[in-house]
Amino acid sequence: MSKLRFKAVAAASNRKPVEVEKPLKKTSEYYAEKVFNRSAMAKFLSKDTYKKLMDAIDNGKTVDRNIAEHVAAGMRMWALENGVTHYTHWFHPLTEGSAEKHDAFVEHSGQGGMIEEFSGKLLAQQEPDASSFPSGGLRNTFEARGYSAWDAASPAFIIGDTLCIPTIFISYTGEALDYKTPLLRSLSAVDKAATAVVQYFNKDVKKVHSNLGWEQEYFLVDEDLYAARPDLVLTGRTLMGHESAKNQQLEDHYFGAIPERVLKFMEELEYEAYALGIPLKTRHNEVAPNQFELAPIYEECNLAVDHNVLIMSVMDKVARRHSFRILFHEKPFKGINGSGKHNNWSLGTDTGINLLSPGKDQVENLRFITFIVNILAAVYKNNGMLKASISSATNAHRLGANEAPPAIISVFLGTEVSDILDKFESSSVKDAIVVDNKKQISLGVGQIPEILLDNTDRNRTSPFAFTGNRFEFRAVGSSANCASAMTALNASVAEQLVEFKKEVDTLIKAGKSKEEALYEVLKKYIKYSRSIRFNGNGYSDEWKVEAAKRGLDCETSVPVIFDTYTTAQSVKTFENVLSEVELHARNEVKWEMYTKKIQIESRVLGDLALNHIIPVAINYQSLLITNVAKLKEISDKYKELGAEQLRLIEKVSSHVNAINAKVHEMIDARKAANAIENEREKAVAYHDSVAPYLDGIRYHIDKLELIVDNEMWPLAKYRELLFIR
Repeated sequence: MSKLRFKAVAAASNRKPVEVEKPLKKTSEYYAEKVFNRSAMAKFLSKDTYKKLMDAIDNGKTVDRNIAEHVAAGMRMWALENGVTHYTHWFHPLTEGSAEKHDAFVEHSGQGGMIEEFSGKLLAQQEPDASSFPSGGLRNTFEARGYSAWDAASPAFIIGDTLCIPTIFISYTGEALDYKTPLLRSLSAVDKAATAVVQYFNKDVKKVHSNLGWEQEYFLVDEDLYAARPDLVLTGRTLMGHESAKNQQLEDHYFGAIPERVLKFMEELEYEAYALGIPLKTRHNEVAPNQFELAPIYEECNLAVDHNVLIMSVMDKVARRHSFRILFHEKPFKGINGSGKHNNWSLGTDTGINLLSPGKDQVENLRFITFIVNILAAVYKNNGMLKASISSATNAHRLGANEAPPAIISVFLGTEVSDILDKFESSSVKDAIVVDNKKQISLGVGQIPEILLDNTDRNRTSPFAFTGNRFEFRAVGSSANCASAMTALNASVAEQLVEFKKEVDTLIKAGKSKEEALYEVLKKYIKYSRSIRFNGNGYSDEWKVEAAKRGLDCETSVPVIFDTYTTAQSVKTFENVLSEVELHARNEVKWEMYTKKIQIESRVLGDLALNHIIPVAINYQSLLITNVAKLKEISDKYKELGAEQLRLIEKVSSHVNAINAKVHEMIDARKAANAIENEREKAVAYHDSVAPYLDGIRYHIDKLELIVDNEMWPLAKYRELLFIR
């Protein structure tokens, strides 16, 4: 065993749980204490400033610069009381993470000293270097100016000694360079479109908001074992490694007892999250060993996205304090389940109505059907683009791997809701719409209460499943910024609702009653979107064949999938969210990111293969050859006595030769791809010509792992990485 691996395994085996100093207060007493939320605003702002700011937040109005000055003063006082010395505009560039530049709360006093200063101008906007972030060609090195601007709807928060102010990030010429800007535009679009439609049923509704409850899956690995795997450090996944004899096949990890070290990590994480106003609710073991999940109570979509980006950063910091490294890669280990970020999405009104919940009367049920059918039509119309919104080099390893939804977007409704739509399609205005309340199951055991059944089952093979009062977009990857998927979904639904209202209003103007018009258009959309509905096994090969027959987007090449962002339909869908120029720029970023990730993986694998694996294999082979030579010295039956050694010598040679040849072929393929200037063509070349070598080389390395002496193998093995001690 290599020295590094030996020390790593020993350290991981002897690691003790880190004791967490638990707060003496109840969660409700310290919740959001590090957040400049409405409670803090009411305390540190004047009544007039508070009222105007709430009006801007609740009604989407522009924050006046004079108000920003007063808010900055109150925010500074609150921050200083909490020991803050710096502030930063916190934004989401197109890197999947967050960005921040810290400035101190200091200015010259004019008398040789310093004073704490923070103005409305500094709160409202700053100027990060826009040429140093991915822009898809919107910014060049000599065009560095960009702006970050305060998002008043997402409250500022404190990390350490720094006040973090959520902001958007745009270029000098106004194009979005982040995830938040288009998300906010899409939320505004779906608010306007959905409000107009819901007023067919409820005239008192003035606003519709999009809600999101994300479920974050992740892996934990001991930090010493992590350090003993250069591929994990540099790429986030293991590029080689034979499966452990025991992994998840006994199905004993899912919902099992949480390991003590992990539980201590979770306890501290929850404390940090609650102080930051992140409403974590659920924690549990996931299916694969070392895999876990956390999930919050649902929130307004913009805030929920900010909280997800923030919690991922906090998770990494807390994990390090517990001698863990956290893995958000969608497929860090071959042969066991990867990680997703399920996005539970719904629409709610300012009057407290969940538009995706069945009602108690004819009007409420017609409203329910109206929104379900329009969502179906939106997803059908934009199924390729929605797939593009969740596609990446990393998520490609997970999708379609019989553990996650396939790379085909379909909608699961369940038999009851499907039956309702089928009956509605052949009904008339006079027919009653019946959506059964929850049914009951009695088990006949006295101490067990009656079980209430939902109006749908759950289908974990569906990428977009209706789960009773929301849709679960299950195909989103665990490392992704979920704003990408939510922007695409909200924009799709908004565009569809606008079209729906136009058609209904046209029929009403032609003399039909509102109900007749609604029925006619809804029936049309039910028929139109039937192909997107699938309640069966999304993992099956039969579904792939059936989906192709239905005309659904079945493309699996990630670089080619991105093309759907710039089709005429997508440009129309994103009309008020992203311009055609911005869409093309984002594709440039996506292609470049895909290329770089495959490029890094191929370089890392080539280095490990040539400088770690092959030398160790040859050393082991030399021991075998020496053994056979010594057998020859003492017996003329050396071939018989050393038969196994000779067989292993040949096997090692075969695998070493294959690895060496494939690595150099991969290098040549990479050089050829690098010579391509067009980003799309380069990404396609990396997908078609470079990426296939990763699995081909891995196959031979994994075979060598089973042959070479365990004491000599240089890298931590799966059986060591995957079971927290």
